[in-house]
Amino acid sequence: RNIIEIIKCKINNNKNKEVYSSREVIIIMLFSLGIGFIMCFGCMILFIGKNYISVVNDLGKVVDTYYAIVDNYYGEIDKESLIDGAVEGMVSSVGDVFTNYTDIDDTENFDETLNGSYEGIGCTVATYTDGRIVIIDVFEGTPSYKAGIKVGDIVTKVDGISYVDKTSMELSEYIKNSGKDKVVLTIVRDNNEMNVEINLSKVEIPYVDGEIISKDEKNIGYIKLSLFSDNSYKQFKDKLAELEEKNIDGLVIDVRDNSGGFLTTVRDVCNLFLEKGEIIYKLNNSENGKMKVIKDTTKEKRNYDIVIIVNGGSASASEVLTMALKESYGAVVVGNNSYGKGTVQQTKKLLDGSMIKYTSQKWFTPSGSSINEVGITPDVILELSEEYYINPSNDTDNQLQEAINILIK
Repeated sequence: RNIIEIIKCKINNNKNKEVYSSREVIIIMLFSLGIGFIMCFGCMILFIGKNYISVVNDLGKVVDTYYAIVDNYYGEIDKESLIDGAVEGMVSSVGDVFTNYTDIDDTENFDETLNGSYEGIGCTVATYTDGRIVIIDVFEGTPSYKAGIKVGDIVTKVDGISYVDKTSMELSEYIKNSGKDKVVLTIVRDNNEMNVEINLSKVEIPYVDGEIISKDEKNIGYIKLSLFSDNSYKQFKDKLAELEEKNIDGLVIDVRDNSGGFLTTVRDVCNLFLEKGEIIYKLNNSENGKMKVIKDTTKEKRNYDIVIIVNGGSASASEVLTMALKESYGAVVVGNNSYGKGTVQQTKKLLDGSMIKYTSQKWFTPSGSSINEVGITPDVILELSEEYYINPSNDTDNQLQEAINILIK
């Protein structure tokens, strides 16, 4: 109403112009809005239509093949399998081993791994060659730990169902998909059989472990980092603080068999050590060819010596960490040549919950080098001793002992 009155006043103040009634002004305004809406909607339809036609032209062969099989194939057809096959074929034809398609189940497992948590009981099981399902790890503070489950326990039944002729994978799937809030494991320990009731809850996967190794009157901090998951940074920071409270003289970071993870997690871990402004890594997007430089933006830093242990299973994010600390901090690298993955992937969830992962960028070290398909050559090249495989321990781990000796010197 106020707008209409203003319009009327302005019109009435000009005697040379025709005076409109309130009703006429409203009609003119509505008409103008209607014309504007129609024009915008029309442009949107034209734009969508143009893109739709482009998509139909691009995927015409796929659609023709799909309906030719669905309409004419002799026998039963699983439409979902056809679509999965088409997507998988499209992704695999890119020719990049890191560009791939995962179904719904594998996508859920992928999410759990990188999120760093899952719904379960908090222990790891394995199927031995003789068919036994054995507990090989129990995570501290989890339902299994609280229920008294121990490494070496043999699982024979779950909720009264025999698992003697089944695999550890089948056991894990049952617990995951049972829909129950507790399970009863029948275990054998020291030839005694017992039933253990365990509650299910959200379990945080421990990707970081560490300890103080004392040698020659020096306290060397040791941190094993298994994956750069969503919760790895917090675990790493907490473990580092715990070790530093004991006044460490140097630090060993072990990323052997660490296959990678989130770049953001790598950045956060590097921020704990590097000077503000030091380069962590560089990114290159093939579309525009521009190099994006990722630097430390925090005031936090360390000054003690660091040695990083790598092997052929150290890939992607673990290689980013290694080169960032080597070139921007001065860390020494020990072990075997790393995997050599210098590309970055992004993921996209599809409508049914499956996922595609595709390479979107290349990353470079602070100095601008690429380790893709080459890997990192350690400063000290050293094969893991046969003795370690026979009797694994810190003492028989010659790569770890070499790292400690470097820090002591």
